[in-house]
Amino acid sequence: MTSNRKRVGTQLSFSLYAAANRVVRLHKPFLEPLGLTFPQYLVILELLNGSPLSVGALGTCLAMDAGTITPLLKRLEAAGLVTRTRDPADERRVIVDLTAKSRLLEADIRGITSKIRSACQLDELGIDELRHTLDALGHPATD
Repeated sequence: MTSNRKRVGTQLSFSLYAAANRVVRLHKPFLEPLGLTFPQYLVILELLNGSPLSVGALGTCLAMDAGTITPLLKRLEAAGLVTRTRDPADERRVIVDLTAKSRLLEADIRGITSKIRSACQLDELGIDELRHTLDALGHPATD
């Protein structure tokens, strides 16, 4: 009967969970001096790649629902890193943009990527292959 049991450590979901936790922890020493958490870093990084964005578009890009992203944006706004304004064309939409203060962090924020790549000991091809595999898991053919 015990032969049908699988240890938690052999489960794919556990391996993904452990790897995700490790990658988030790898970011911590680079983010703490900037006063950012990992989710805040993702928001700023996405906005650096093209802002302003609506809250909905930002949530979609980062796979975050409104209940997750709204408090995150409020904290970033309180820290002076983003602005949130109503879209004059559609008052239901809130537009998020970077501030001058957050733009000053751009070089530091963009530099974190190469530091994480080094810490993970993967070359560009390895990262591309891993990203492709993870994207396939995140978007199964049945979607």
